[in-house]
Amino acid sequence: MSPSFGPGSPALLGEVHVPGDKSLSHRAVLFSAMAEGTTELHGVLVSEDVRASIEAVRALGAQVELAEEADGSLGGTIRGWGARGPSAPDNPIDCRNSGTTCRLLMGVLAGWPVEVTLTGDASLSRRPMRRVTEPLSKMGVLFETSEQGTLPVTMRRSVEISPLEYRSPVSSAQVKSAILLAGLRAHGRTTVEEPALSRDHTERLLPAYGVAVDSDPAGPTAAVTGPALLRSAGRVVVPRDPSSAAFIVAAALIVPGSSVRLPGVSLNETRTGFLSVLERMGAHVRVVPFPEAGNERVGEIDARYSPSMHGTVVAAPEVPSLVDEIPILALLASQVEGETRFESVGELRVKESDRFEAIVQGLAALGAEAYAEGDTLVVRGRAPLHGATLDSLGDHRLAMTWAVAGLVASEPVQVEHFDSVDVSYPRFAQDLARLQSREGSDPHA
Repeated sequence: MSPSFGPGSPALLGEVHVPGDKSLSHRAVLFSAMAEGTTELHGVLVSEDVRASIEAVRALGAQVELAEEADGSLGGTIRGWGARGPSAPDNPIDCRNSGTTCRLLMGVLAGWPVEVTLTGDASLSRRPMRRVTEPLSKMGVLFETSEQGTLPVTMRRSVEISPLEYRSPVSSAQVKSAILLAGLRAHGRTTVEEPALSRDHTERLLPAYGVAVDSDPAGPTAAVTGPALLRSAGRVVVPRDPSSAAFIVAAALIVPGSSVRLPGVSLNETRTGFLSVLERMGAHVRVVPFPEAGNERVGEIDARYSPSMHGTVVAAPEVPSLVDEIPILALLASQVEGETRFESVGELRVKESDRFEAIVQGLAALGAEAYAEGDTLVVRGRAPLHGATLDSLGDHRLAMTWAVAGLVASEPVQVEHFDSVDVSYPRFAQDLARLQSREGSDPHA
């Protein structure tokens, strides 16, 4: 049975530890598997997406010993394949719903004499892979794909690959990371230039594994010089996911009387664009920096009910730093004064679902007004929301967005396929319920 949320949610009060960062969890698993020696990991996200990466590297020959720890994250060790390289798996590697697993694996496997077929679920099999296969093909990697350039993708045995200077038409951390990882097997300098800076977790984390990255955020460019072998990072602690935090923050901002505290969250500048947008909208959000964890900024986010928020314009250069938060920001925009415009967000059409169309239709079903002007999403504010039954389309970000909508709707909101939250935040419903139960005290009292 599909769960329903609301109506008339009590205030959200207390502290919540959101799960480990999904992007960093993937990279910590993949880089540790590539490395010579054993790396100790803590804070790894327990989710279907990250499990796809774990099972993939295990199938490729890494020795993975990860188990659930007291805080609900995964911890333990990964012994990598290092200089001997990945082993040919017995079967195709199922990337499930994880675009990060699939696209980064293409870079991980480039230049090794193994043949590997990558598959995925129905949603991932519709997502574009040419944005990775085309630049890697220019380096000499051999691929077979569907006629549409989608999964399944078979990577043929390759040894000699060439460095590449690549100007990417899209700002995508997955594309950038795949090319940089492939560049580690090429002889020479591989450079990626983007239209705007995408998430830079790869550039920040590779040096912990002994690989220098030359990056210029103003370019924005990133480069590696190969051949280069990753070595054990010793110990890696994954901070908590700012994208997951955004849904709790948004709920606190629109549910009357709420006040929540979220400690240990990644404050990486390429991930916290949503905080800048909230500040412009007049939200009561406070960020308290902690000491850096590795090369990542970490801190606490405090949020409380903000009845006087107003609309804003989210400009194209901001989008790469908040693209995963647009569904929840669009819902938030429907509850504030005035109009909010999200410019150049066509990338939403090729996420786990067509998020652009799903946002417009979902908000309409709830009684709000949202529409497209080309690749601009426009949301009109101060809409009283009513109940509805909404399908997440198997998209974790939509599932959480519609659940938050139920907290402020006049009637229950039922979310079909809500279990898609397992991709990034399996405890989302439980954490909301705990904050509503008043088990914790008001952190700002």
